[in-house]
Amino acid sequence: MRKIVAQLFVSVDGVMEAPEEWHFPYYNEQMGEAFAKLLAQADTMLLGRATYEIFADSWPHRGSDVPFADQLNTMPKLVASTSLAEVRWQNSTLIRGNIADELTKRKQQAGKNMAISGSPTLVRSLLRDGVLDELQLLVHPVVLGSGRRLFEDEKATTPLRLADSTTFSTGVVSLTYQPA
Repeated sequence: MRKIVAQLFVSVDGVMEAPEEWHFPYYNEQMGEAFAKLLAQADTMLLGRATYEIFADSWPHRGSDVPFADQLNTMPKLVASTSLAEVRWQNSTLIRGNIADELTKRKQQAGKNMAISGSPTLVRSLLRDGVLDELQLLVHPVVLGSGRRLFEDEKATTPLRLADSTTFSTGVVSLTYQPA
């Protein structure tokens, strides 16, 4: 059975917003390998509207010399959105309605994992609905103080089980959680 696996950059204080402003000083080969592993185990990217729009505006313009560009541009993409009318990035499909039901059906189909990068609203929704199989947090050793947090307004308790942890040489800690 396919899994839905999310990999997210987050600060120590839980901020996810604008990683392009704070993530890169901590990026190294180990982090590249972690993202490469996520993509190698997946045959589909799953994105929320905001992350899709950011990716669709930048990745199609990157050449083969940029790591992951060819893979992201050619890989099938599912875009969960209630507000988009269409998707223009190649191999993208818009999914609407009950996202949890649609993804539960897709998990039963043959294939590799569905990978999420970013998309905090989608990740929270899938975790709350019991559809997310794995949450990989790449916790960066920086306190940002302000910005949108991964779990800023959650009301329900969601128990998780630590499945794996790795510390990168830059001080980033990769924590892999699964529903308990």
